[in-house]
Amino acid sequence: MNKYESIIIVNPELDEAGLKAVEEKFTGLINENGKVESVENMGTKKLAYEIKKHKEGTYMLFNFEAKPDSITELERVYRITDEILKFIVVRKED
Repeated sequence: MNKYESIIIVNPELDEAGLKAVEEKFTGLINENGKVESVENMGTKKLAYEIKKHKEGTYMLFNFEAKPDSITELERVYRITDEILKFIVVRKED
C-alpha cells in the first residue's frame, strides 16, 4: 500500500453537521481499501479564483494509506459529490 495525501475544497455554506457527514463519507470510502491516518479541517479560506460561483471554500486534508487502484474510485466519488468544489490526491514519497 502507498501513502497518499488528499485535499478537498468543500462548499463553504455547509454547516458543521454537513462537514462531518462529508468527512465520514470519505473516511469510510478510504477505509474500505486502505487506512485513514489523519483528517484535518483546515477551515474556510478565500479562493484564488471563483469556483462554481463560490469565492471561498472549506479545506479538508486527508492523510491515508491505500492500494493504487482504489484512488480511481475515490476520485470518481469526489467528482460526483455536489458539496466538493475541487480536490487533489497526491502520492507521498516513502
